[in-house]
Parts: sequence; structure tokens; C-alpha cells
Amino acid sequence: MSVKRETPVGATRRDILLAGGIAAASALASAAPMVSAEAQTTAPGNAVPISPTWARAMPPAPDRRVKITEAYARHVGRDAYFWAWPMVNVYNRRLLFATVKEPAKFGPLIQAPLNQFAMLTDYVDPGERAVACPNQDVVYGLGGIALDISPVVLQVPDFGERFWVYQVVDLRTDSFVQIGKMYNTTPGFYLLVGPDWKGEVPKGITKVFRSPTNTGLVGPRVFLDDTAEDRRAVQNVLTGVLMYPLAEYDGRMKTKDWVNLPRAPAPSQGDEEAQWVIPEKFADELPTVLADATPLPGEEARYAQVLAVLAAAKDDPKIKQAVTEGAKEADEQLVKPLFEFRNYGQQLPHHWSTISNESAFGTDYYTRTAAAKSNILVNSPNETKYFYQDLDANGGRLNSDNRYTVHFGKDETPPVNGFWSLSIYNQHHFFVANAINRFSVGTKNKDLKSNPDGSLTIYVQAEAPTDPVQRANWLPAPKGDFSLYVRAYWPKAEVLDGSWTPPPVTAAK
Repeated sequence: MSVKRETPVGATRRDILLAGGIAAASALASAAPMVSAEAQTTAPGNAVPISPTWARAMPPAPDRRVKITEAYARHVGRDAYFWAWPMVNVYNRRLLFATVKEPAKFGPLIQAPLNQFAMLTDYVDPGERAVACPNQDVVYGLGGIALDISPVVLQVPDFGERFWVYQVVDLRTDSFVQIGKMYNTTPGFYLLVGPDWKGEVPKGITKVFRSPTNTGLVGPRVFLDDTAEDRRAVQNVLTGVLMYPLAEYDGRMKTKDWVNLPRAPAPSQGDEEAQWVIPEKFADELPTVLADATPLPGEEARYAQVLAVLAAAKDDPKIKQAVTEGAKEADEQLVKPLFEFRNYGQQLPHHWSTISNESAFGTDYYTRTAAAKSNILVNSPNETKYFYQDLDANGGRLNSDNRYTVHFGKDETPPVNGFWSLSIYNQHHFFVANAINRFSVGTKNKDLKSNPDGSLTIYVQAEAPTDPVQRANWLPAPKGDFSLYVRAYWPKAEVLDGSWTPPPVTAAK
């Protein structure tokens, strides 16, 4: 990956980091008189109070002439692997997109060259294993951006009354774009540019969004009812959903026939998500990743320490091996456990959990890595609110040996302006083929049967219910352990402020 930056002649990365630290310290010092003594000692939320001598933590960076121990290198590798895992994940997806020559069907998924995306024309194939926790409520698109190569144009057609949103995240998986129905986005052209771009904005561009990194991912989502009629109707709007390099922009709406894409060889797939972060490659990839994702405020010292160890690892195979061993430890002991929803998030009633800083994680490394490991590419909360469940109401692991119900009282389905759904995933957070080809229920389903009192009961079990009403509301459970997942797209205030939470998952007696 080529990352272009204007660097003063003779300046080293150590100089740049030091200059950033000094500039930050100076800015904070100049602002200090405006902050009350009380504010300095009682920072908002969960923030750590600012030390009055915090600038002393900004030294010129580690002295690279000093030898270090393998144990220390292992420690740094372990720590860095945890917080850098999402960035390396996105970076390696970029490397894959860089090998693609044209938009194409790629086995059960789609692929496109950098600075383009490809669109599906129906729900995602249940056999895909590239992105965990897909949904079957929308037609997806997916592509990678490389803004150091070129700015890109996002084309927005007229979606009419249909719900839609374009998700665009940077290397950290943070969103930097607000385009969708909840934003009253008008049809037109929207420009994505990199952190250092200084070009002229062409006539006809509605808005420019500047990314803090050159690398990122784009995932359009277009709502689709689970009916043959809507599958036909959605095709007209999908042809105008496009992304392309700025050089191809001419101010006129382009179209693409996504139905008849060429086919590329299907990738080899296992049962789990494709491995995007490999501990053995971590030490080699991390310097390039960190050069793109420059430090957030306060991260300068963290970056300097890691880069000093990586510099030592470059010249000493034993130090490099120690970094790699630390990465392996972190992968096994820290990252993998976060695949389980019950191991992170804000605890809600009935063992449900959620997060509230999705796609704006800042220095909340724990939640960022947990979300990236368990279900990467989550939308901003005002776009989509997510609720995760591994357990029944009594705390037992959800498993296909049991039968469950999820009962929504009258007018108690998720309050949304867009749509809602309840999805089911196997122990690897993927769909598993079933007899009725159903992997979620919700707004998209026109054949769900309400109870006489207006409530709605979903039946989650492996075998088909014999009762016709229960069968209409059946969500087939895959064999073994599984998870449930509520999505509330364009949520109302009750969802965002926590007034509404999902009902219990009750095991049948």
C-alpha cells in the first residue's frame, strides 16, 4: 500500500511524532486557563482526569540505541496486536481488493477493484464466509477505498421511499460519512478524499467527506422486502448505486448492470470467517498500517514505543520472533474470546447486550476490537442499533437442542423509522442453510402472524412447528450453539436512550 505524505527534508518519523506531541501539549497548555479546576479533576463520562503535568509524558520517544529484551518486545507485540487488530484487518482487505481487475461475482459474494464497489441484487448468500454477521434484510454492496491513489465519487440515485444508507469507514472502522435516508440525502454525487488531498472539487459535487486515513471500506445497504415483487422493483434503483475514481466523474449519472456481472473463481472457505489478521505477518504489516492511521490525540507515545520495537525487530530476528509470539498470545487469549457477544458490551436486561459508540470508537480499543472480531462494519448508532444475545432468560447457552420463544408485546417490536429484524447465526456467526431459507424475521416479512392481542411471538427452534401460526413465525435454529441478533435501522429515541430493550429469549418447558 502506497501512502503519500509531505515530509520535511531530513525529518524522521521520530521527529514527526515528537512535533505532534509538542504541538498537542502546547495547544492544551494554551487552553488550560479556560478550563475550571473542577473540570480538570472531574472529566466528563468515563474520561480519565487530565494530569496537570501530562506534557512530561511526551518525551522525544524511546532511544533506539538502547538494547531491549525479548520479554519486553513480546509484551509490546501482545499489546499492539490487540489495539491494532481492526486496522490490520481492514488493511488486509485492501490488499485483496488491490488484486481485483473488475467487478465480479466472487463465489457467494462480490468483489471489485480498489475505489469501486460491487452490488448484490438480492439478499446475501448464506454460504458467504468473508464478513461475519451479515443480514438478510438489505441488498449489500462492498468495496475498498484507497484515497492515496485517487479520491472517489459516491453516486446516489433516487431511492424514493425505500430505506437505504451508505456506510463508509476508515482504517480504524470509524465512520466519516453521513449519507442515507435518515440524513435526508438528496440524489447526486458525493466525494471522498484522503487526509492530505488538496485538489479542486469539480462542479456538481454535492458534498465532500474527508477521511482521516487513506484506507477504508464502503458498504451500501438497500432495504428489500422478502417478496418476489420487491425483488423485481429494487433492481431499477440498484443500477445507479455506484462508486468510481474521480477521474471517471463527468457530472452525469452512470448505471451498472449488477445482475450480469462476470464470475470469478469461488474462494476456498471454511466454517469460520476468513482470517484477515495473521500474527506471523503482524510485525511486517504494522508499520505501513500506522503510517496511514496517524496517532489520535494522546496516542503519540504509544505509537513511538511500538515503532521503536518494530525498528529493533527489523534488525534482530529474535526480537521479531518475540513480537510475533506476543501477537500469537494476544490473538488466542485476548482477541478470540471477544468473538462471543457475552464477553463484551453494555449489559441489558435478559442477558442482551449492546454498544453505543459503534463506528466512533476513539481510544476505546476494547470495544473497537470486540466489534471488529465478532461483527465488523457496524453502522453508527443513529443509523443502526444492535442488540446481541448468546443466552436464554435463565443464562443458559442458546442451543438447537432446546426450543425458544421471543415474545414482543403489542406495539413493542423495536421502535424504528426504518426497519427491524431478528437474525440467527451459528457458533461462527454465519447463516446455515435451512428448509425454508429463512435467517431473520422482521419488517421485511409480510406473512408473520400476530397473536389475537396484537403481540408477536417468534419461535426459534431446529424442527418445524406443527401449528400453522407458529410455523409462519418460525426462525430455524442451526445445529449446536447459536446467537440471536436484533437490528433496529434508523432507530427512534426509545432505542437510542435505552428505554426500549429486547424481550427475553425464553426456553420452552
